[in-house]
Order: sequence, then structure tokens, then C-alpha cells
Amino acid sequence: MGSRLVPHERVALVFRPIANGASTVSACPPPNPLPQAGGGVSAAIATAAAQFAFSATPRLDAELLMAHALGVERNAVLLDPDRYTVPATFASLVDRRLNHEPIAYITGTRGFWSIDLAIGPGALVPRADSETLLIAAQAHFAGRAPATVLDLGTGPGTLLLAALDEWPAQGLGVDYSPQALDYARANAATLGMTDRTHFVRGSWASAISGQFDLILANPPYIATDETLPREVHDHEPHAALFAGRDGLDDYRILAAQLPALIASGGAAVIEIGSTQGAPVTALLEAQGLRVALHHDFGNNPRALVAIKAAT
Repeated sequence: MGSRLVPHERVALVFRPIANGASTVSACPPPNPLPQAGGGVSAAIATAAAQFAFSATPRLDAELLMAHALGVERNAVLLDPDRYTVPATFASLVDRRLNHEPIAYITGTRGFWSIDLAIGPGALVPRADSETLLIAAQAHFAGRAPATVLDLGTGPGTLLLAALDEWPAQGLGVDYSPQALDYARANAATLGMTDRTHFVRGSWASAISGQFDLILANPPYIATDETLPREVHDHEPHAALFAGRDGLDDYRILAAQLPALIASGGAAVIEIGSTQGAPVTALLEAQGLRVALHHDFGNNPRALVAIKAAT
């Protein structure tokens, strides 16, 4: 969702010197019971993963943090863990994850579609479910390429830059968050797409004119009273998550703006929450658009493709 235009404790024995040179022994929980630097990488990963019970992917989280601490690809760690020793920085990364900080914020990057994106606080973390929008767009264009792409609520450039990696198009990304736009511009530069992208600060399409072959949008769609995991609620930007009491506030705005923006033969592809297919379809159809539903990798409703009705 783009911004609106929006863990087990172990006891360790600690020896403390006293004035006469002797030592006392006391028991206290270490801040992070991991093997020390120079210890086994596999053991450190297993220990960290055991602490990440709150995560849906504890082992993967630990592997990614180890690879980041070592400055190597995750595959290198998996193929030959005995080649490495645990770096001193690994413990602090684990501590950050125990605070439910998203892995992408800790490592500063997230893979999405065919690209890697720089990510950090102030930008929504890309989710694999959002790749459904690119798959739906591929199906719509069926071998032809869109020449122009508009990404409303671009965040760190997630959907726009993925689309431009797929097709040789020109792209415009709009977001209300200056932080998110900073990431988007940096990502475009890293990917060599600066000459094909333009980013502007704005509230959805209020300052946009013209028409586009492909319009992408992942608006906020969480109801304000809905409970979210700590790593989302405590760390990711609320402006990119919440959309009123029913989660539909931003769809209402977008539905009214889209008909004037869709070029002939083009399409708007919009992400939805898994229970929002019917109400968002109704909003779009009320604006004279034809709508098709697409499901994500878990077979949940995830994207709507809206086109102009034949006249």
C-alpha cells in the first residue's frame, strides 16, 4: 500500500571481579543468547530462529540477518556456513528483530518481482501478494507493452519500477510522503531508470492530467479498528495502511479519478484486501468501469482490473 497521496530467555553465568581480585558468580539473562563472534554460523542461525516465534518465517529471518551481517548473499551462507564465523554485529541485528522491526528495515532492502529495492522507515515494505498486480497486468496486455505507466501511491517505487523492468515504458509515480519518494528516486537511480521515471508529491491523482496505458495502485485498505502484527503497526507508516472505519476511504477517491486517466485499451490494476472484492468492484462499476477479479498466490482475492466499458 502506498502512502496516501498516502520471542525464550536463557540464564547465563556471569563472573564479576571484586576488589580483592576474587570473583563472584551471578546468574542473569543475557540480552541476546547467541554464540559469540567466531562461533558456528549454523548454531547462531538456529538460536536466533528459535527466538523469532512471533514471525511466520523465523528461519528465513535469521538467515537473512546473518547474510546481512556477513555482507554476503544468503545462498552463500546456506551453501557453506562453515566458511564463516559469526560477526559481532549479528547480535544487534537479532535484538532489532526481537523488537519486531521488519527484516527489510534492518537489512535496508527487499526483493520484489524482478528487482531489489532500498527500503526503510517511512516506506511501506513490499509484499509478495502485490506481485499479483503485475501478473494481472501481464494478462491484460497479453504480449503487447504499455507505453506509459502511472503508479498512484508509489511508496518506494515498488509497482512502478517493477513494471518498468517488465516493459520499456515511461513511468510516473505519485505519493504524498516525501520519505517514500526519496526511496523511490534512489531506487530508480540504482536500477538505471532515472531517464524513464518521474516522481511527484501529490494526493492520488488530484494533480495529474493525461491518460496512461497502465495504472497501478496499492492504496491503504485496513480499517482503523483492525488489529495488525506489531512489526506492521509499530513500524510501518500508518498513512500507507489505514483507510477509515471500513478501509474503503481511498478507494472512493480513486474510483472517481480513474475513468479520466485510463487510455484506450488500457487498464487500472488495483490491490484490495481479501474481503474487499465486492465493495470495491461496486465503487468502480458505479463509475462506468468494467471490473475483473484476480487472486494472489494463496488464492485470496487481491487485485481488480478495471477497464473502460465499450461504447
